[in-house]
Amino acid sequence: MKLTDLPVSGLIAAFGSTSPTPGGGSASALAGAAGAALLAMVAAMPKNRASTADDVSLLQAAGTRCDVISHALLDLVNRDSEAYDAVVAAYRLPKASDDEKATRKAEIQAAMKKAAETPLETMRHASEALGMAPPIARLGNANAASDVVVAVELLLAAARGARANVEINLESLDDAPYVAQLREEVLEIDRQCAAVASHLCGSTPVRGRSCHPSTDTLKGIVRL
Repeated sequence: MKLTDLPVSGLIAAFGSTSPTPGGGSASALAGAAGAALLAMVAAMPKNRASTADDVSLLQAAGTRCDVISHALLDLVNRDSEAYDAVVAAYRLPKASDDEKATRKAEIQAAMKKAAETPLETMRHASEALGMAPPIARLGNANAASDVVVAVELLLAAARGARANVEINLESLDDAPYVAQLREEVLEIDRQCAAVASHLCGSTPVRGRSCHPSTDTLKGIVRL
């Protein structure tokens, strides 16, 4: 049975079990799926503030895209655990002979690449959904302002959690150019997420001071 086929109580129990999966990568994807779904909900609510045809089109497109992203992230809840299970399986391969050692090493490297790429997908999706937050915050129903705040926090958590999983898996890879490429993309996605959070906070984050959408965003949305 897939993790996402479990009831909520069963999924939470799975996270709390002694098994290494599901772990932080799946939890990050789940947080992102919930965040994107909340944005889709707000975009679809009646009594929005879309006053022109262009506004209506923008709000509908943002909501539709968030719904697609939410489903993709939900799928990543399963895929992230499957990727790590493959890593565990690779480490359990026999290593008695030189051929077995070579095969085992190659399988481990291939599995670790997949284990790094999967949370990177979560980062990509979370970042894209975050990009939908500003127009939804501006045009959506003002009474759902707190739902947008929660969505943004969940998506930021998804991106940050996924980043931690990408980085720890990259440490086990021998392919230096590949590692550098993924690290560059991770940093770019991180910058994109920070830019959206900064925009929603209405301030530019500076070293030593964090942006807090949970308070600042709510005030900004209500004023619009």
